[in-house]
Amino acid sequence: MKRVAAIDCGTNSIRLLVADADPATGELKDLDRRMQIVRLGQDVDRTGRLAPEALERTFAACREYAAVIKGLGAEQVRFVATSASRDAENRDDFVRGVVDILGVEPEVITGDQEAEFSFNGATKELTGRADLERPFLVVDIGGGSTEFVLGDDSVRAARSVDVGCVRMTERHLVHGGGISDPPTEGQIAAIKTDVATALDRAEETVPLREAATLVGLAGSVTTIAAIALGLDRYDSEAIHHSRISLEKVREITDRLLSSTHAERAAIPVMHPGRVDVIAAGALVLLSIMERTGATEVVVSEHDILDGIAWHAALDDE
Repeated sequence: MKRVAAIDCGTNSIRLLVADADPATGELKDLDRRMQIVRLGQDVDRTGRLAPEALERTFAACREYAAVIKGLGAEQVRFVATSASRDAENRDDFVRGVVDILGVEPEVITGDQEAEFSFNGATKELTGRADLERPFLVVDIGGGSTEFVLGDDSVRAARSVDVGCVRMTERHLVHGGGISDPPTEGQIAAIKTDVATALDRAEETVPLREAATLVGLAGSVTTIAAIALGLDRYDSEAIHHSRISLEKVREITDRLLSSTHAERAAIPVMHPGRVDVIAAGALVLLSIMERTGATEVVVSEHDILDGIAWHAALDDE
């Protein structure tokens, strides 16, 4: 066993996993898994820069994570930064801050690398499942981008496109300095158009309709699953590998798009940081299911974070 720490810093959230990994057996044992909504990508789509307050929120989370990593004695730390920091003109400020706090340089990975990590993290446990047909299409709906990866035991094709729950919310649902509550039919149509265009781009590389099993990752998908399961609190074990039908995803998406901020916030499993962006995230998932013809989505709590941990363990050999 090798004790590793993996950090996934995305557009909306920053997450930490400290785990004992055994590359020989494929076992990954969680010691600490946590997440904070820091909205690093705040206004990046509009300004092209990381906002000072977004950087400070992220650095505060990094300081907390540094203490956890030190306390648990991780031998190897790997920090991966995704969509927001790829897009920002001032990403050097972000890199310097992370190095000062954690002593490691964040890897600002490409969309294709992000997709590969997500695939490895999500499918390692699924490869022996007789009830799930291959190939898998792993879809990671993030804040700024969505990754599509098609593969069996390994990646066959991958593509990252710039549609995510935060980007779609800021681009189409912000009006007069606030979030439309609820969104108008025109705003919903604009998101659908953006997502459809992005799916066209994804299909240039990834044959989306060849997928036999759709696997959905990240907070928008897991939150929708929690709502579908009728949970009164967020329960990772119940959500992990749950199977949510197309009809249920459509029903929940319609509900979220027609609800107010207060109504979404009152949903027991709703993280406060997702209240304003969950409707756009649900619409992205629904559009993907309709495009691919998937009748259900298999929800995974294991994703890019687990893939990063595996890579950290292998790097340390």
